[in-house]
Amino acid sequence: MKTELPQDISDFAAVAVKRLTRLGGPPAALRAESDDAVRDAARAALSDVGAFELDVRSTNDDLLAAAVLCQAAGATALPYPVVEELLAIDGARLALINPEAPRIDHGDLPGDWVAADLDGHRYHPRAASRTNAKLGPFLVPATLGAPDGTVPARDVNLHLVLGSWRILGALQQSLHIVTDHVRARVQFGKPLADFQAVRFAVADAAVGVRGLYELAKYTISRPESLPVQVHSADALLLRYKAADTARQVLRTSHQLLGALGFCDESDVSVLDRHTQPLIRLPLSAEALALRLIPDVRDGQLETLFSGPVPA
Repeated sequence: MKTELPQDISDFAAVAVKRLTRLGGPPAALRAESDDAVRDAARAALSDVGAFELDVRSTNDDLLAAAVLCQAAGATALPYPVVEELLAIDGARLALINPEAPRIDHGDLPGDWVAADLDGHRYHPRAASRTNAKLGPFLVPATLGAPDGTVPARDVNLHLVLGSWRILGALQQSLHIVTDHVRARVQFGKPLADFQAVRFAVADAAVGVRGLYELAKYTISRPESLPVQVHSADALLLRYKAADTARQVLRTSHQLLGALGFCDESDVSVLDRHTQPLIRLPLSAEALALRLIPDVRDGQLETLFSGPVPA
């Protein structure tokens, strides 16, 4: 089975990575925590690659382009809510929230916001000030009124899927950093990569990231003609896989980098901190798994390995 992305999408991804990297990568994201001008520059970089001209709701090619753009944003720790702006409703950025503890990443940016929970209930959030928390430095608490209408299920699903592509990009970059580290770092007279335990840890992380990548491509290429319940199950499963893989890969990256992995001098630390809102919101991996149980029982959940059950 050929799973490569179309050549024009791969070319767009290369251009997006190059342009977003020029902004400065994780060090620029670190500066953005105290300098809002960096977030303005991030939006300009997205505009330069035509991000805001993409119509993710109606064009498959634009949706694929948005996916690889989110992947590039994750790899470069871009300090801007790409997914939320790509899925804006009437000019208001769309945020997925947990109504029991509503928080919006980059919710302090100028402009309007609309929020939705995973059931599609629509809210008009009122954002507070940034908390500057280490895990999610741009998270903003929000207050919600009563639900005011609904958001289409497709928008919720696309939000989950594109957010998963952003997590994927961050994990691919973390794996690249830690692989270079264990090859270059010498302990007891030989590179860390020569130790069997290190090799096994890196191999497990690599398998997890590659599996997430394949599932992400499978999910985003599913026919639009499938029932919305199937697309909802697909999106939940991908986000669950992304959050679960992130815990494994980031844990391995921190362990193999040692104390350096927990310092912002390491790009892995910045990638981890800035990706935590996507990993934890709108729901944790455990809560996502619980939401998937009815889909398994009802037969709406399909995977890469699904097939007819033998008689």
